[in-house]
Amino acid sequence: MRRILISCLCLITLISCKENLVENESTETIDPVAYWGENPWPEIRKDRINTLLPEAMKAAGVDCWIVVCRENNNDPIADHIGGENAGGTAAFLFYLNADGFHSKVYSPSGESTALADLKIHDEVVPVERGVSALAQATEFIKEQDFSSIAVNSSESNSTADGLSYTQRKELEELLGDQRNRLVSSTELVYQWLSIKLPQEVDILRNAAQLTADWQIEAYQQVVPGVSTDADIAAFLKAKMAEYGVTDGWAPDQNPNVNSGPDRGHSHATDKVIMPGDVIQIDFGIKVYDRWVSDIQRFAYVLKEGEKELPEDIAHYWESAKAGNRAALAAMAPGVKGIEVDRAQRVLMEKAGSEYVMWSTGHPVGYVAHDVGPNLGGSQAPSVRPASQKELKEGMTFAFDGFHAWNLDEENVKTISVEEMAVVKSNSAEYLIAPQQEMVLIGNKAIK
Repeated sequence: MRRILISCLCLITLISCKENLVENESTETIDPVAYWGENPWPEIRKDRINTLLPEAMKAAGVDCWIVVCRENNNDPIADHIGGENAGGTAAFLFYLNADGFHSKVYSPSGESTALADLKIHDEVVPVERGVSALAQATEFIKEQDFSSIAVNSSESNSTADGLSYTQRKELEELLGDQRNRLVSSTELVYQWLSIKLPQEVDILRNAAQLTADWQIEAYQQVVPGVSTDADIAAFLKAKMAEYGVTDGWAPDQNPNVNSGPDRGHSHATDKVIMPGDVIQIDFGIKVYDRWVSDIQRFAYVLKEGEKELPEDIAHYWESAKAGNRAALAAMAPGVKGIEVDRAQRVLMEKAGSEYVMWSTGHPVGYVAHDVGPNLGGSQAPSVRPASQKELKEGMTFAFDGFHAWNLDEENVKTISVEEMAVVKSNSAEYLIAPQQEMVLIGNKAIK
């Protein structure tokens, strides 16, 4: 009877510990609408079109850009130009001439009034029923006699690959002799979306801070021998719901919590967190349904009698952290992504790290792996051509410092100190304070 009673008490304690991990103990209630305020995207979008797009077109050597929007199977760039509510086919034109930069939209008449009310574009031309908006747009293009016309057909950038085969065929037929002036918008979209406005950087900074804070809070709930990786993930999912934000990438793999051997991009499992484990949380949130964070935080579970990191884990941590700092120091306008990657790879080699397949970093902003230079490529063969691209002021990145070691003959563990940064006029700076020390989790396991 005594043994049964003790078992029951332990079970109750276990259940209580798990419930505490996924519940927010705060008595305050968050009103997401009041917390986040009005969505700033409409005004930011206008600024991006009017200030950044003309420069992107010049950098890409493009005179005119036509984007075709439609209902249900819309172009990926649609919501960046105001075409997210398209029903019938609409043609969005952006062009440069002797008078400067202009935007002109040929929109079905049933939608043109609402589009004009957004005051995004210089002119919205209503197109009556039965008349082709694309035909009217191409007549205007031919009259202007542009030397290069960008369209969203791309072999390397999915965001610049929204023009369907049938749309491309129709466009070429309508352009006639000028069809040979069509060029891919790959470089244009790259130049435009890779740069973030200062107000966007501020939003990303706030998102990064929440992302990091919640991870530290999640670690504070862990009970070794009881809590699982999935419990930590559930806690973070609850924080997201409480604050009215969504996943930074595929929901099933966000957050990726791993206290065992490397699993790559994956979901959190029911592995029980034990003393001696190094825990990785790779987590990102999307705020205003637009801007995405990507931050990792690491913790170590102390073994019996330990009060600090053991010597080997301390070496791995300091080595990875040094690599992250070296990558940041290498970032500046004009530096290629491959050079940033190499800056931290040199330290990896000196510290005795095992091979790590991942690039040092990637652009982050509208999606977790955004448009921009890849911070990789120094380990041949490179699968990232964008690693040869140069960094520019206003670009934002998530990037790691790596150290990997063998747990046994079959398994590897990697510490990947991932932070976010923005490129400034002659250097780069962290969006938030980087993690300096691994979080230490005491041995509170139930005996």
